[in-house]
Amino acid sequence: MARPAQAQVIREQPPMGRRTGKPVWYAPAAVIGDVTGAAVPVYLAFMLVGGTHAVAYAMVAAAAWLLVRGARDRYGEPRLGERDNIGAALQDWLVLVGLLAVVRAATGEESPFLLALAALVPCAPTSAVVHALIHRHLAARRRSGRAVRRILVIGEARAIDGLVSHLARRTDHEFVVVGMCPIGDENPHALAPVAARLDRQAPPRMSADSAPVLEAVRRIAVDVVLVVPGPCMSGMRLRRLSWALHGDECPLVVVPGLTDVARRRVGVSSVAGLTMLNVAPPLRRGLAALLKTLTDRLGAALLIVLLAPVFAAVALAVRLDSPGPVVHRQTRIGRGGMPFTMAKFRTMVADAERLRHQLARTNEQDGGMFKIRRDPRITRVGRVLRRYSLDELPQLFNVVRGHMSLVGPRPPLPDEVAGYDEVELRRLAVRPGLTGVWQVSGRSDLSWDQTVALDLRYVDNWSPSVDLGVLVRTMRAVVAGTGAY
Repeated sequence: MARPAQAQVIREQPPMGRRTGKPVWYAPAAVIGDVTGAAVPVYLAFMLVGGTHAVAYAMVAAAAWLLVRGARDRYGEPRLGERDNIGAALQDWLVLVGLLAVVRAATGEESPFLLALAALVPCAPTSAVVHALIHRHLAARRRSGRAVRRILVIGEARAIDGLVSHLARRTDHEFVVVGMCPIGDENPHALAPVAARLDRQAPPRMSADSAPVLEAVRRIAVDVVLVVPGPCMSGMRLRRLSWALHGDECPLVVVPGLTDVARRRVGVSSVAGLTMLNVAPPLRRGLAALLKTLTDRLGAALLIVLLAPVFAAVALAVRLDSPGPVVHRQTRIGRGGMPFTMAKFRTMVADAERLRHQLARTNEQDGGMFKIRRDPRITRVGRVLRRYSLDELPQLFNVVRGHMSLVGPRPPLPDEVAGYDEVELRRLAVRPGLTGVWQVSGRSDLSWDQTVALDLRYVDNWSPSVDLGVLVRTMRAVVAGTGAY
């Protein structure tokens, strides 16, 4: 069953000689979008108050926004169309505000400060939307085998299989495997042709390695060579291979084996001639963690006040629909394995917990979750509440009390945690969330392994920009109702 999944990595391979880079219009489209998002709102804002220098203000804002974005390499081909649009735009916007504040102070500009600040607000969302559209276009091209780079993978058979399998799980990356170069006599199981083969022992002559690899690179028009280091690929052997590849102007990428580690956590250093990867620990303390706590509690309190009419309407609907309490309270496991009482609007019949044991054999989820697509315990109103996640609103009180966060892994039940292994227990390293990567990536349509993988990626790579992206995607997921049952 693994072969069809692995075959995805060989997506419609681009023919030799075809340009596989990103379309050239990406950069101009991003620049035009940024200029429009900065200049138009500033011009309109100052025109509405009768400003005589609206055009000048608009030009300065657009030039400053392009300067900030260009200095942070937002228009470079490696970044265009990739993810992290919202977080990057927000960071750049803060730099823009700081830059214009310095310019304002240095020139003695006396325009209304709040008006200028409000006029700059559309810069970030406009930029994020433009880059999101470019990302969607790029993702579609990559699914059809375009805008990709043809790669040759070098390594031991098992290492090649692991890398190819990992690449095959997703099609939004730029690599398509067109050949393999196993080290030793063992054949990989991955569905890609063996373009060359290297001996397990490092040969005395450099050409014994470089000659077959270079011949394969030229024959199948490889754009990049990926090497998975191992016992048979020593540092010196890899270095000699890099000499040959770079002499032929072929890029070399070394895959260290780290998975699901954000790029911001990885740094490269050189000590005594050794190249080292420095992996920073996940953010758990400091200013960013304090900001998350304050944002969670203040944001949840504000939402409770704003959504008070919705709370009342939902409570009335639950009360009229079926007998039983309006709010269902349940013990869940929080950060560090600490239990807490989670509240949510009741969406099932009053004796749902007792009926769950009778329905155990009908569970449609593998692993540690219990889910049934057409659960007979769910009430009529409950189905509507679940589809639009309105049943989760009382969890805002859990966020205010510090039991939960606005964004985090799904809060598990005690019996689910009892069956966790050491890897799954890492989900409890952070506070569970009202929403999270699981909720915006398919919810109940995901398998247990996919759920764990998404949660662990969040736990290890959390940052404020990640939370912001999840919150924005949550709105879209709630409206679509995908995977909610």
